[in-house]
Amino acid sequence: MDNPIACYVAALLDSERMAAQVAHHRVVEGVRARHSDPRKPWSPVLGAALSLSGIETLYAHQAEAVDHARAGRHVVVATPTASGKSLCYNLPVMDHCLADTEAKALYLFPLKALAQDQLKGFNELAGLLPVGPGAHRPTAAIYDGDTTPHFRRKIRDAPPNVVMSNPEMVHLSMLPHHAAWAGFLAGLSYVVVDEVHTYRGVMGSHMAMVFRRLLRLCAYYGAHPTFLFSSATIGNPVELCRMLTGLDVHPVLESGAARGRRHVVFINPEGSPAQAAIELLRAALAREMRTIVYCQSRKLTELVALWASERGGEYRDRISAYRAGFLPEERREIEARMASGELLAVISTSALELGIDIGGLDLCIMVGYPGSIMATWQRGGRVGRTARDSVVALVAQEDALDQYFMRHPEDFFARPPESAMLNPFNPVIMDRHLICAAAELTLRRGEGFLREEAVGRRVDELVTAGHLCEVVDTASGHPGEIVTYRKRPHGDLDLRGAGRSMHIEDVTGDDSCTREGRRPVIGTLDAHRAFREAHPGAVYLHRGRTYVIEDMDMGSLAVRARRARVGYYTRPRGSKDTEILEVLGTRTCLGTRVHFGRLKVTEQITGYEKRAVRGGKLLGITALDLPPLRFETEGLWFEIPHAVRVGCEAGYLHFMGGIHAFEHAAIGMLPLLVMTDRNDLGGISTPMHPQVNGPAVFIYDGMPGGAGLTRQAFEQAEELLLTTLRTIDECPCETGCPSCVHSPKCGSGNRPIDKSAARYVLESIRTGAAPATVTKEVTMTPSAPFAPGAPRRPAPERFGVIDIETRYSADEVGGWHRADRMGVSVACVWDSGEESMFDYGQDDLDGLVSRLRLFDLVIGFNHVKFDYAVLGGLHPFAFRSLPSLDLLVEINARLGYRLKLDNVARATLGGGKSADGLMALKWWKEGRLDLITEYCRDDVAATRDLYLHGREHGHIFFTNKAGQKVRLPVGW
Repeated sequence: MDNPIACYVAALLDSERMAAQVAHHRVVEGVRARHSDPRKPWSPVLGAALSLSGIETLYAHQAEAVDHARAGRHVVVATPTASGKSLCYNLPVMDHCLADTEAKALYLFPLKALAQDQLKGFNELAGLLPVGPGAHRPTAAIYDGDTTPHFRRKIRDAPPNVVMSNPEMVHLSMLPHHAAWAGFLAGLSYVVVDEVHTYRGVMGSHMAMVFRRLLRLCAYYGAHPTFLFSSATIGNPVELCRMLTGLDVHPVLESGAARGRRHVVFINPEGSPAQAAIELLRAALAREMRTIVYCQSRKLTELVALWASERGGEYRDRISAYRAGFLPEERREIEARMASGELLAVISTSALELGIDIGGLDLCIMVGYPGSIMATWQRGGRVGRTARDSVVALVAQEDALDQYFMRHPEDFFARPPESAMLNPFNPVIMDRHLICAAAELTLRRGEGFLREEAVGRRVDELVTAGHLCEVVDTASGHPGEIVTYRKRPHGDLDLRGAGRSMHIEDVTGDDSCTREGRRPVIGTLDAHRAFREAHPGAVYLHRGRTYVIEDMDMGSLAVRARRARVGYYTRPRGSKDTEILEVLGTRTCLGTRVHFGRLKVTEQITGYEKRAVRGGKLLGITALDLPPLRFETEGLWFEIPHAVRVGCEAGYLHFMGGIHAFEHAAIGMLPLLVMTDRNDLGGISTPMHPQVNGPAVFIYDGMPGGAGLTRQAFEQAEELLLTTLRTIDECPCETGCPSCVHSPKCGSGNRPIDKSAARYVLESIRTGAAPATVTKEVTMTPSAPFAPGAPRRPAPERFGVIDIETRYSADEVGGWHRADRMGVSVACVWDSGEESMFDYGQDDLDGLVSRLRLFDLVIGFNHVKFDYAVLGGLHPFAFRSLPSLDLLVEINARLGYRLKLDNVARATLGGGKSADGLMALKWWKEGRLDLITEYCRDDVAATRDLYLHGREHGHIFFTNKAGQKVRLPVGW
C-alpha cells in the first residue's frame, strides 16, 4: 500500500493491542471543488495580484459572500475549517480600500495568534499589488496587548486601512477613548468578526453589548459599516449574528471547497485515554505523518507532550506542546516549525482549534470528545486540506457524552451541528455595559441605541435605581441627557466573566511585591466563580504552579494566594435552593410538564473536599463559613408526577437518589442540543418544591442573568428526556458511574444516587404512566435466573480456564507496561473436555499453546491484558487471537470500575483466594514452586466456578463499599 494514511488505518484495525478498542470506523468520502466568479469583475490590479498568488477563480461560497459584501450587505459565512473563509472578507475589504484609500476596516479575532496569521496572509496578497505613483497598497496592523505603547500611539494617530484586534482592546481602548480614534471610526466601512461561534454564553452576552456600543459610536461619527462574519458550521449562524448585533445577515452555508477522503475512528480505550493517544501518535510518527493531538486541559496537554517525547525515540525533538499561556514568541516559533514540517506533531488545547495556519496535517487525535459536534468537526477539519486523505481519531474518556457516542456512533454522524446560544440582554451584564456606554457618550432618549425595547427599559430601571443619572434641561425643566457618575468604568468589566471581577494576588514571600508595594496579580475570576474556585483553602493552578488560597476579601475584591506544593486538589461541597420568579413558558413533555422561566438560585458553599492528585482518594472534608451566593438566572424544570414517586417508593427504590441521578444525566446530555459545557449549567433536584407543589428537577444557566442555554433546551425537552433515558439505560455499569449519572462537580459528592430509580422515573415519564415496580438490585441470596431475551453467549463445547504466576514484580521490571519481562513461574489451565487441571512451566510454553488452541473459549480474570502480555514476551504465538472471555473486563464494563477476584469469589462462591501475588513472588525466590502451583490452581478453580455460576444463573455477586452483597447480571 503506497498511501500512508491507508496503511496507518489498516495497521490500526489489524493491531493486536488496539483493534479491540476501536468502537467504530467510517470513511467519509471527499468532495470535488465547485468554482464560481463574482458578478462584478475585480479591478485589474487586484485581479493580477490574485493571479500571481495562484487564484484564478473562487470557490462558489467565496464568490457568493464577496458579491453580497461588495453590495453592502451583512454576511455570515459558516463553512467547514480550511474552506478559504479568509478570502471571503479580505477580498471585498481590499477591493474597497483600492477604490477608497481612506476606507478603514476593523478585524476582530478571539485569539492573538489568529491576528498574526491573518496579518501575514493580508500582507502577502497586498504585496503583490503594484507600487509607484498613483498606486496604493492597503495597509494593516495589529493592535492588541502585545503591541508596544509606541506603536499603539502610531496606529491611533495614523490608522492603517485595516486594524486587527480583539474584543478586549475594542472594549478597553477603542470605545472609551473614541475621540482618539475618530478618524478611524469615521472611515469604518467593514467590521470583520472571525470565528463568531466563539461568542456565545457569557462571552456572547458581553459581545452583544460591545457590538451595539461600537455601532453607536460609528453612527455618531457618520459611519455605518458592513459586518462580515465567519463561523464554523453551526446550527443557527443567522440567529447568532442577529443576537450579537441586531442586524439582518445573509447566510453562506454551502462550501465549494474540495475535501479529501477522511477516515473517522472512534476508540474506547481499555486503559488511559492519554496513553492510547500516545500509541496512536507513535504509530503516526513512524510513518512521518503530520499530527495534531487535542487535549481537554492545559495540564493534560503538557503531560501528553512530555510522555510522547519520552517515548518518541528519534522523533522526540519533533513533538511540541502548544497552549494558551505560552509567550507570543514561543507560539509563533511553534507555528512556524509546524508549517515548515520541522515539527511532526503538536499537542494542543483548543488554542489550535481555530483557523491558525500550521500547514497540511494528516492525523487529528482528540483525547476526549470536545463537547460539541461542531468542535469535533472543526478540529478534525484541520487535517486533510487540499483534497488529501486524512484520519480523525476520537479517543473516548469516561464522560457521559464520550461514552454515548461510543455506543451510538451513527447518532454522531446523523446529528446536525449544535446551535450557539446567548442572552443578548442579560441584565447583570447589560447593566455594566450601559454604564460604560453612558461614560463614552451621553445617552439621549430616542437615539438608536435605546430603541431596542430591552435596552431602553433597562436604562429607565437604572435611572430609577440611581445607577445612571438623568440630567434635567435647565431651560425647559424637562429630563434630558442620561449620564453616569463614573469616568472610566471599563476596567472593572471582564468580557469573559459575569458579575464583578476579583483579582487573585500572589502573597508568596516579601519579594513578591512590585516596586509600588502591590502584590502581583496572577489571575482574575468573576465573584460568582470565586466562591466555588477561590474560597479559603482552595487549590488554584496558574501557569503550571500550585497555589493555596489564604483569604477572599469581598470588600476589596481581592483573593490572596500563596504558592505551595501540595499533593491534593480541592472540590467544593454545598447545598442549593431555588425560587421561581417568573414562568415564561409551559408545555407538555411526554407524560409530564416542563416549564421555563426566571429563577433565583441560592447556593451555600459549606466546605470543600481534599482529594489526592493520584487516584482521587478523599483525604478529608474541611468546613467553611461563607455567606450564601444568590443570583437570578434562567432555567427549566420538569415536574415529577405524584404517581411516579409512589410507584418508585413502592418498589423500594431511592426516589431522591433517582431524581438526583436524572438531574446529573440530563445536564451531561444537554450539550448534545446546545453548544455549551456542563460546567456552564447548574441543577437542583428536590422531592418537594413548594411552588411546584411536588417533586421537580431544575436545570439552569450557571451564570447570573442566564446565557440562553436552557431557553433552547426547553424547546427540545422531549429529546433531552429521551436521550437521558437512553444514556442511563444503555450504560453498562450497574449502580452508576461518570459515564451516566455521576457529576464531577456535584456539591454533595454524588450522594444519594440511584441509577435504577432514575431509569424508573424517566421510563414512567416516557410512557405517561408509572410502569410495574422494579426490585432493588442489592440482594442477599441468589434469585431468578438470567432474564429471558437478554444478550447471552452460547455455551462453548470445550473451554479452558487459565491463570499464571510471574517470577518478577512490576517494580523489578520497570512498570506494569513491561509485563513481557516478568517471566512465568507456573501457568495452570483447567480443561473442561478432560475435566482436569494442567500445569506448565516457562520451559514448556509450546505445550501450553497446544492446549489453549484446543478450546472454543479461553476464560480468565484479567488474562487478556496481563497474562497474554506476559506470555507474549516469552513465546511468538499471538495469544490475543484466541477466543477469550475475560471476566474482569466483563465486570468492569458493567460496573464502570474493577473488582478483585477475591471480592467476587467470596460473595458468589463463599470462598476467596488462598494467598496473593506478592506471596507468590516471595515463594518463587524461596524456590517453593509447590506452593505457587497450589495457589495458582485455586485461582483457576475460583475463576472456573465463577464463570459456571454466572452462566447458569445469569448473575454473580460482589460486596460493595457499604458491605452489601450486590447482584450483578452477566451474559456469560
